[in-house]
Amino acid sequence: MNFSSIDLSENLLTAPDAAGVVAHGSREAAVLVPILDWPRSPKLIFTERHADLKKHAGEISFPGGLSEESDPDLEWTALRETHEEISISPDRVEVSGALAPVGTFVTSFRIQPFVGVVSGDQPLVANPSEVAAILQFGIDELVDAYAMRRLVRRGVPIRTPTFEMDRVMIWGATARILTDFLIRIRALT
Repeated sequence: MNFSSIDLSENLLTAPDAAGVVAHGSREAAVLVPILDWPRSPKLIFTERHADLKKHAGEISFPGGLSEESDPDLEWTALRETHEEISISPDRVEVSGALAPVGTFVTSFRIQPFVGVVSGDQPLVANPSEVAAILQFGIDELVDAYAMRRLVRRGVPIRTPTFEMDRVMIWGATARILTDFLIRIRALT
């Protein structure tokens, strides 16, 4: 797919518009949907969380986390957490806009996603206390891996978007965020 004709900011929400969208969750969190090589050969960056973490262990996610009192806003939360988790400095990210927030039911997070184009070619370094691996997938590869599946989580069947590639499956809140992004840039219909 040719992405050169797509203006990211025109297809995304503004931060105030996203903040006004109702989503389940009592704890504010934010993630960054980091894009490399936009629009030439775009790839998204994900993290694989350590298997021994208390929450979302072993899951594939976008870099991000809980808002802290010192964060001026949720966009800063996403940038700060991305820097902490995979060493992308905030000055390397041009935030293009936001996506609709997503709620998690088990952990009660209200996750605000921001989309940002990452510049430069400095190496990504995983924070060893949180991130087991840094993964990159091309947008075309993600579209090909998309499927609605029935999963059973904690004994409850759910029908959810998924992206299955090689040894990993993206599901849950990350898959819902990714689906929204791909629909907005017209890569997934």
